Amino acid sequence: MTTEKAAMRDLLREARAREGAMVRLLGRFVRCESPSCDKTAVDRFGAVVAKEWRRRGATVKILKQRLRGDHLRVEMAAGTGRGVGRRDRRGAHRGEGQILVLGHLDTVYPIGTIAKMPFRVAGGKAWGPGTFDMKGGLVLALAAVDALRTAGVRTRKRVVFLWTSDEEIGSETSRRPIECEARRSDAVLVLEPSLGREGRLKTQRKGVGGAEVIVTGRAAHAGIEPEKGVNAVHELALQIARLMKMNDRARGITVQATVAEGGTTTNVVPERARASIDIRFSKVADAARIERGLRGLRPILRGARVEVRMGALRPPLERTAGVRGLFRVARGLMGEMGLTLGEAATGGGSDGNFTGALGVPTLDGLGAVGDGAHSSREHVVVRELGVRATLLAGLMARL
Repeated sequence: MTTEKAAMRDLLREARAREGAMVRLLGRFVRCESPSCDKTAVDRFGAVVAKEWRRRGATVKILKQRLRGDHLRVEMAAGTGRGVGRRDRRGAHRGEGQILVLGHLDTVYPIGTIAKMPFRVAGGKAWGPGTFDMKGGLVLALAAVDALRTAGVRTRKRVVFLWTSDEEIGSETSRRPIECEARRSDAVLVLEPSLGREGRLKTQRKGVGGAEVIVTGRAAHAGIEPEKGVNAVHELALQIARLMKMNDRARGITVQATVAEGGTTTNVVPERARASIDIRFSKVADAARIERGLRGLRPILRGARVEVRMGALRPPLERTAGVRGLFRVARGLMGEMGLTLGEAATGGGSDGNFTGALGVPTLDGLGAVGDGAHSSREHVVVRELGVRATLLAGLMARL
C-alpha cells in the first residue's frame, strides 16, 4: 500500500470513529433554527458554529450585516504532520496558496419547525430540518479538520471556510465576500448536498435568474362594453406563450412562468396582470441572450403596455477543465479508500456558481449524502458521514 493510500485509510478510520460525535453535533446544529430572514436566529446559530471553530484554534472573523445574518470567515493555517499531498522537487510539502470551503448557515424552515420535525436518528438516517441542506456539510468540515489533526496529516495550503447567512434567498449580501475570497483561492470546495443515494458530486450547475412581466390594460364592464377594455390577462397569456418559445432544451435553457395573477372580479375586464418568470441556463453566454429576449417583449393587443423587471442572475457553474481536474482528484481519493465516486449536472444553483464564473476551479456537492431537502423527508445517511468527511479532508490536504 502506498504512503498516500495509507494516509487516506488512516483518515477514514479516524472519521468513522467520530460518526457518533458528528451525529450529536448535527443534532445541536439542527435544533438551533436559522431561517434566512430571521437575523437574530441566524446570528445565534452562527455563534454556535463560531464557538466550535474557536475550540479548534481557528481564526474566526465575523462579517457583520445590518439586515441579514452575519457571515463567518474561518481560517486554518497550513497544518503540520504527515502529508498526503504532492511534494515539490526537493520532496518537501509546499504551504503557499489558499483553498476556499463554502457553506451556508441559513435554512428555508421558519422558527418552530423543529417542534413539528424534531431531530431524530432512525433507520441509519438522521432526520430534521436542515440536516441535508446543509448543516450536515458544516459538521463535515469540522470533522475533516479533526480527522486531519488526529491522523497527523497536514494541509499544504491555508484553508478558509466561509459560512454565509443568505444562500437560500439569493446570496445578496454574501456574493461580494464569496467572490473576494475566491479570487485569492486556487480552488473552491462547496459543501452543498451531494446528488442521489450514490453521493455524486456536482460538476455542472445551471445559472439561475428571475424576472417579472407586468401588463397594464384598461378596465371595462365585461358584459356591457368589453370592447372598451384592454384585457391584461389576455395580453399576459400571449406574452407567456411567446416566452415559452425561448426554451431550448439542447442548450440547457428553460424559461417558465411559475406564478401568475390578474384581474379583480368576474365582471370587470382586468386592467393589470403579472407573472413571475423562472430562468435557467447552462452557459454564461446565454444570460445576455435571454435578457435581451425578455426586455424585447412588446405588446400584442392594441392599448396594452408591457413592463419587464429583471432580477439578479446567478451565473452557471460550467464543467470546465479546472472543474474536471478537481473531480479527478476527488475520484482518486475515493479510490484510495476503496470506494467509487460519480458526478452529475443539476438545474439548481449554489454559491459555487459565483466562484466558477470567476474561472476558479470549483467542486460542488461535497456535503452529506441524503435526500428530501426543503421537505419533511429531509435526512442524511449516517454511515456516509465518515466517508464524506474523509473526502473533504483529503482534498484539503492534497490540493
